[in-house]
Amino acid sequence: MKILQLCKKFPYPLKDGESIAVNTLSRSMTQMSAEVTLLAMNTTKHYYDTTQLPAGLNHYKEIFAVEVDNRIRLSDAFLNLFSKESYHISRFISPAFRQKLIRLLQEKDFEVIQLETLYLAPYIQVIRKHSDALIVMRTHNVEHEIWERIAGHTRIWWKRWYLKHLTAKLKRYEKEQLSKCDLLAPISSRDERTFQALGPCAPSTVIPIGLDPSHYEPDYDSFHRPLSVSFIGSLDWMPNQEGLKWFLDKVWGRVSKEFPDLQLHVAGRNTPDWLLRRKQRNLIVHGEVPDAQAFINQHSLMVVPLLSGSGMRAKILEGMALGKVVLSTRLGLEGIPATHGETVFVADTPQSFLDAFRSCVKEGKQLEYFGRKARGFATDHYDSQTIAKKLLQFYTTLTVEAL
Repeated sequence: MKILQLCKKFPYPLKDGESIAVNTLSRSMTQMSAEVTLLAMNTTKHYYDTTQLPAGLNHYKEIFAVEVDNRIRLSDAFLNLFSKESYHISRFISPAFRQKLIRLLQEKDFEVIQLETLYLAPYIQVIRKHSDALIVMRTHNVEHEIWERIAGHTRIWWKRWYLKHLTAKLKRYEKEQLSKCDLLAPISSRDERTFQALGPCAPSTVIPIGLDPSHYEPDYDSFHRPLSVSFIGSLDWMPNQEGLKWFLDKVWGRVSKEFPDLQLHVAGRNTPDWLLRRKQRNLIVHGEVPDAQAFINQHSLMVVPLLSGSGMRAKILEGMALGKVVLSTRLGLEGIPATHGETVFVADTPQSFLDAFRSCVKEGKQLEYFGRKARGFATDHYDSQTIAKKLLQFYTTLTVEAL
């Protein structure tokens, strides 16, 4: 099966959930004899030098990247107030990307064109005009929901009003696109139900983030060293900044006071100045680290204090695959049916986080058993080969029905 995968950013390096989700699925589909071609925007925010492509992308048949300037401009953001268009979406409309897509569709035959996220929906009409391929929208999040939650936590009234205004237009656009593709591939059952509640949508099948268990080697010795805590995530993503700041302001002071030997290690690309300047007891800020898995493996606990966002958190799955004990808000764990007290700890308040840390400290070296159960959960439920097989079977069924 010949598949064209469209991405709104170049999916490398593998340091964020979207890139991990894109690469893991495409690699697994290739291993099952699919032929996958990548066409990606190479945006100013996530620019990658494509002159020398890494071996980590050698599963693709061909790779094409188009430079797209999607920077937020105050003048454009202001003028958008008087437009019905979604500013979130308009930043990814590129004549150069459109022309490259047309040329590919004219020169090559594809059976499936897989749009990675809603932000590629503006190109559905182009695809319909130049190809008979099935159009699949793989939704990594319920996009408007992220911004609804961010707006709900914004205290400055004019900023909250503006975010709500943008979110309303994004939600309207998202609802309109749900029925325009041939298949909707939400990343969790929870997201699938949310889309179905919005109105008419295309047939759907849940395709979560997958992992190759052989790529994750747990270091269980971390449970025999003094406990330590990790946080890792893209720190230019607003929900990560928001959640981490709340955790530092409301939770970590209480935790470090009760457990003065417990350290919190924070890593992530594009670390903001406010975090680099922050002085707080037992807080170590690493900035971007060269190897995310090695960083996670050094620490026995992982914290994911998200207050907004949507979809699934790849870093939680990676942490569990590496046998770590994850402490997450309920929202952070959305889309992952792990059980509190068995494979994860769920906490939504400063007190419940403190209680979770108390449980971990009390368990001591016995936490290794907890970490091993987390590893088993991740590998049993999110094996990328199983997930890719399910999706390709669905593609085959739809392709046959279309004939």
